[in-house]
Amino acid sequence: MKKFVCLGLDCADPKLIFEEFSNDLPNLSNLMKNGSYSPLKSTIPPITVPAWMSMLTGKDPGELGLYGFQNRLDRSYENILIPNAAMVKYDTIWQTLSKMGFSSLIIGVPLTYPPKPFKGNIITSFFTPSVKSNYTFPKSLKYEITSWVDRYLFDVENLRTVDKKSVLRDVYEMTKNRFEIAYRLLRNKEWDFFMMVEMGTDRMHHAFWAHHDHTHSKHDPNSPFIDSIFKYYRYVDKKIGELLEILPKDTNVLIVSDHGVQKMKGGIAINDWLMDHGLLTLKRKPKAITRIEQLITEEIIDWGKTSCWAFGGYYGKLFINVKGRETMGLIHPEELKAFKDELEKNIFDIKDENGRTMDTKIYRPEAIYKKLRNIPPDLMIYFGNLSWRAIGTIGNDSIWIHENDTGPDDANHAQHGIAISSSKHCPKNITQVYDHILNHFISAQ
Repeated sequence: MKKFVCLGLDCADPKLIFEEFSNDLPNLSNLMKNGSYSPLKSTIPPITVPAWMSMLTGKDPGELGLYGFQNRLDRSYENILIPNAAMVKYDTIWQTLSKMGFSSLIIGVPLTYPPKPFKGNIITSFFTPSVKSNYTFPKSLKYEITSWVDRYLFDVENLRTVDKKSVLRDVYEMTKNRFEIAYRLLRNKEWDFFMMVEMGTDRMHHAFWAHHDHTHSKHDPNSPFIDSIFKYYRYVDKKIGELLEILPKDTNVLIVSDHGVQKMKGGIAINDWLMDHGLLTLKRKPKAITRIEQLITEEIIDWGKTSCWAFGGYYGKLFINVKGRETMGLIHPEELKAFKDELEKNIFDIKDENGRTMDTKIYRPEAIYKKLRNIPPDLMIYFGNLSWRAIGTIGNDSIWIHENDTGPDDANHAQHGIAISSSKHCPKNITQVYDHILNHFISAQ
């Protein structure tokens, strides 16, 4: 039976692979020439969580109940959960294939920690606490890994740093070792389906996009890192070629990314803006710039006078303090629609610091998802259509920020990633990938 290989390149962008670098990526270009390729429309929001799990379950973020790296656990204010595999209630493609009798090898797919048993082998992703954790299934695989590579990196140890040399060092070590392990597993384990996600592409974009993109406000044409992204893509293409060489000739290959990339122009301090408009009130002013999560934990927010608040990130997750829904709700349910409408209008009116319209997008989860599990934001805000980050801190001098609140970061996400298929059919929407893979195995039975 024909095997299936899916290689994920987190944040890989169609502008780079299909256009700018295409002549210098022989292995990816050969797949495109002999198969098919397309931009791959990501989830709303186009973020690692929930995008990869939407891809591999066929479910949208509302069905999954996953809305990003921060998720409210309940209707209290302080219970915020970083997602893990236990929150994924639908079968992933490898769990489905396991029930059909097929065996899989899985490496580094986001939201796979803690690992769940299935027919095959799995190495979890960058959400794994450390190499001391039980990060493989079966557990014995962990000991094989330590004999294969000197150090297994789930992620870059310090991405948001000015020390770019250390980022480069970690990215290359992480990528080299992940491909080395993939090579060994493909040669030595039983498998019908193989999938690996390489995070290095995403990390390179966030760390080096201003060095690469000459239109970026922080671009330095004399930077020693000006071609770092290009060189890394060449390296990844070479590693992909080495993997393809050991596959059976009739293997079906799919290369995907969870979203694309664009320059980050700055950030909007959404909670400071809410305070300026009388929608968020504190019991006392913080002595320094402070994250909203800390203010919530320390009970500094005056919920009796607060209509809404937001978590920052690549997009803004805004929650409304609804009476009878939140613990100390303020906005009456019958007023909620009118309140949302007015709030949306005012957010759309936010200009950049030069008075220019920002092309902000706002989504209401109930309008875009098939169903809603867990607690979605009331409004999902793409400032500047994701060219501006949402800054969650409070106490900034201005609502316009040009230094990221979590450390140096040059890039934000874009709505379309990539899909490259060795076959003539290529998925165009991220939730179609699950069926694309599944249909391969159904047709083979």
